[in-house]
Amino acid sequence: MLRVKIICIGKLKEKYLREAQAEYLKRLGAFCKAEVIELPEAKLPDNPSIALIDGGLKKEAKKILAQIPKGAFVYSLCIEGKGISSEELAKKIEDNATGTSDIVFIIGSSFGLDEEVKRQSAFKLSFSKMTFPHQLARIMLLEQIYRAFSINSNTKYHK
Repeated sequence: MLRVKIICIGKLKEKYLREAQAEYLKRLGAFCKAEVIELPEAKLPDNPSIALIDGGLKKEAKKILAQIPKGAFVYSLCIEGKGISSEELAKKIEDNATGTSDIVFIIGSSFGLDEEVKRQSAFKLSFSKMTFPHQLARIMLLEQIYRAFSINSNTKYHK
């Protein structure tokens, strides 16, 4: 069975977001083995310098990269990524599923992702030119992954 791993920096703080995550993980269980890995955010002072931010991103990158299974198809969510439709994501997941048993999505902290993580990614994904809280982005990602599997399975959810 295909494994889908979502690697995130930070924890969901709000109960309603944790409940939404649990609901989408439950729904995804019909299509794949899905899991969310929460990694700690680098501790930075208020108003950190660029150097401190870069150092924090590098620390987070080491933890992220250690969680990626060998041979996985990796998507990084980043502002410079490509925006695609739900149908295009469904097609990408379907195509990727034939070449690997692991698909990984990565959501960085509010400061983004280190360049090394982006280099290791096969696809850089952007939801929008708008900015979203990264906790909400996680729920949006889970919904879109569920929608993609629903599209690929011809269920009524996407209609």
